[in-house]
Amino acid sequence: MDDPCPSAPGSGAGRILPVVLVVAAALVDADGRVLLAQRPPGKAMAGLWEFPGGKVAAGETPEAALVRELREELGIDTAASCLAPIAFASHAYETFHLLMPVFACRQWAGTPQPQEGQRLAWVRPQAMRDYPMPPADVPLVALLRELL
Repeated sequence: MDDPCPSAPGSGAGRILPVVLVVAAALVDADGRVLLAQRPPGKAMAGLWEFPGGKVAAGETPEAALVRELREELGIDTAASCLAPIAFASHAYETFHLLMPVFACRQWAGTPQPQEGQRLAWVRPQAMRDYPMPPADVPLVALLRELL
Protein backbone atom coordinates (compact mmCIF):
# COMPACT_ATOMS: atom_id res chain seq x y z
CA MET A 1 0.00 0.00 0.00
CA ASP A 2 1.26 3.51 -0.85
CA ASP A 3 2.07 5.84 2.01
CA PRO A 4 -0.94 8.19 2.25
CA CYS A 5 1.22 10.92 3.80
CA PRO A 6 4.71 10.85 2.28
CA SER A 7 7.38 12.86 4.07
CA ALA A 8 7.51 16.44 2.96
CA PRO A 9 10.85 18.17 2.35
CA GLY A 10 12.10 19.62 5.62
CA SER A 11 9.90 17.34 7.73
CA GLY A 12 12.86 15.44 9.13
CA ALA A 13 10.81 12.23 9.18
CA GLY A 14 12.93 9.32 10.35
CA ARG A 15 15.84 11.49 11.54
CA ILE A 16 16.67 12.30 15.14
CA LEU A 17 17.70 15.92 15.49
CA PRO A 18 17.84 18.29 18.46
CA VAL A 19 14.75 20.53 18.56
CA VAL A 20 15.46 24.26 18.74
CA LEU A 21 12.58 26.43 19.95
CA VAL A 22 12.51 29.91 18.44
CA VAL A 23 9.72 32.46 18.28
CA ALA A 24 8.80 35.04 15.62
CA ALA A 25 6.49 38.00 15.14
CA ALA A 26 4.51 39.27 12.22
CA LEU A 27 4.60 42.95 13.19
CA VAL A 28 1.71 44.54 11.31
CA ASP A 29 1.53 48.33 10.90
CA ALA A 30 -1.58 50.50 10.45
CA ASP A 31 -1.33 50.08 6.64
CA GLY A 32 -1.37 46.27 6.88
CA ARG A 33 2.31 45.88 6.04
CA VAL A 34 4.49 43.27 7.77
CA LEU A 35 8.03 43.94 8.99
CA LEU A 36 10.74 41.68 7.57
CA ALA A 37 14.36 41.67 8.71
CA GLN A 38 17.28 40.65 6.50
CA ARG A 39 19.82 38.39 8.19
CA PRO A 40 23.12 40.29 8.33
CA PRO A 41 26.45 39.12 6.92
CA GLY A 42 28.23 36.64 9.17
CA LYS A 43 25.07 34.92 10.40
CA ALA A 44 23.72 31.62 9.13
CA MET A 45 21.48 32.17 6.10
CA ALA A 46 22.82 35.72 5.68
CA GLY A 47 20.88 37.81 3.18
CA LEU A 48 17.58 35.97 3.66
CA TRP A 49 14.53 37.83 4.96
CA GLU A 50 12.70 36.62 8.05
CA PHE A 51 10.15 37.55 10.66
CA PRO A 52 11.82 39.17 13.71
CA GLY A 53 12.33 36.96 16.74
CA GLY A 54 14.84 34.53 18.16
CA LYS A 55 15.63 31.66 20.49
CA VAL A 56 13.58 30.92 23.57
CA ALA A 57 15.86 30.67 26.62
CA ALA A 58 15.51 27.88 29.17
CA GLY A 59 12.63 28.66 31.54
CA GLU A 60 11.31 31.44 29.29
CA THR A 61 7.85 31.42 27.74
CA PRO A 62 7.59 32.03 23.99
CA GLU A 63 5.77 35.31 24.66
CA ALA A 64 8.43 36.55 27.11
CA ALA A 65 11.15 35.55 24.63
CA LEU A 66 9.45 37.46 21.83
CA VAL A 67 9.01 40.60 23.94
CA ARG A 68 12.73 40.38 24.83
CA GLU A 69 13.86 39.66 21.25
CA LEU A 70 11.83 42.57 19.80
CA ARG A 71 13.46 44.92 22.32
CA GLU A 72 16.95 43.56 21.57
CA GLU A 73 16.61 43.34 17.75
CA LEU A 74 14.38 46.32 16.99
CA GLY A 75 14.41 48.59 20.05
CA ILE A 76 10.63 48.39 20.51
CA ASP A 77 8.54 47.51 23.54
CA THR A 78 5.42 45.39 23.56
CA ALA A 79 3.68 43.09 26.01
CA ALA A 80 2.61 39.46 25.95
CA SER A 81 -1.02 40.67 25.89
CA CYS A 82 -0.32 42.31 22.49
CA LEU A 83 0.80 39.01 20.92
CA ALA A 84 -1.78 36.84 19.15
CA PRO A 85 -0.67 33.30 18.24
CA ILE A 86 -1.38 32.68 14.55
CA ALA A 87 0.75 29.75 13.36
CA PHE A 88 3.84 27.68 13.90
CA ALA A 89 6.60 26.43 11.68
CA SER A 90 8.27 23.03 12.00
CA HIS A 91 11.27 22.42 9.77
CA ALA A 92 14.25 20.05 9.77
CA TYR A 93 17.50 21.74 8.88
CA GLU A 94 20.68 19.72 8.43
CA THR A 95 21.74 19.72 12.10
CA PHE A 96 18.59 20.63 14.07
CA HIS A 97 14.80 20.72 13.88
CA LEU A 98 13.30 24.19 14.23
CA LEU A 99 9.97 24.65 16.01
CA MET A 100 8.73 28.23 15.76
CA PRO A 101 5.50 29.65 17.20
CA VAL A 102 4.51 32.77 15.25
CA PHE A 103 2.55 35.65 16.74
CA ALA A 104 0.86 38.66 15.16
CA CYS A 105 1.56 41.96 16.88
CA ARG A 106 -0.16 45.23 16.02
CA GLN A 107 0.73 47.27 19.11
CA TRP A 108 4.16 48.33 20.32
CA ALA A 109 5.94 51.41 21.61
CA GLY A 110 8.76 52.95 19.60
CA THR A 111 9.81 52.79 15.97
CA PRO A 112 11.50 49.57 14.84
CA GLN A 113 15.18 50.29 14.22
CA PRO A 114 17.83 47.68 13.35
CA GLN A 115 19.90 46.96 16.46
CA GLU A 116 21.99 44.06 15.10
CA GLY A 117 23.14 45.18 11.65
CA GLN A 118 20.09 43.83 9.84
CA ARG A 119 18.09 45.65 7.15
CA LEU A 120 14.36 46.14 7.67
CA ALA A 121 11.52 46.35 5.17
CA TRP A 122 7.80 46.97 5.60
CA VAL A 123 6.18 44.65 3.07
CA ARG A 124 2.61 44.11 1.89
CA PRO A 125 1.62 40.46 2.47
CA GLN A 126 1.12 39.95 -1.30
CA ALA A 127 4.74 41.03 -1.94
CA MET A 128 6.40 38.84 0.73
CA ARG A 129 6.98 36.05 -1.82
CA ASP A 130 9.42 38.41 -3.58
CA TYR A 131 11.76 38.27 -0.57
CA PRO A 132 13.99 35.18 -0.30
CA MET A 133 13.37 33.54 3.11
CA PRO A 134 14.71 30.66 5.17
CA PRO A 135 12.86 27.41 4.37
CA ALA A 136 11.00 27.43 7.71
CA ASP A 137 9.48 30.86 6.98
CA VAL A 138 8.32 30.20 3.41
CA PRO A 139 5.08 28.31 4.29
CA LEU A 140 4.03 31.19 6.55
CA VAL A 141 3.80 33.63 3.64
CA ALA A 142 0.63 32.14 2.14
CA LEU A 143 -0.98 31.94 5.57
CA LEU A 144 -0.21 35.57 6.33
CA ARG A 145 -1.59 36.66 2.96
CA GLU A 146 -4.88 34.97 3.90
CA LEU A 147 -4.97 36.25 7.48
CA LEU A 148 -3.97 39.82 6.78
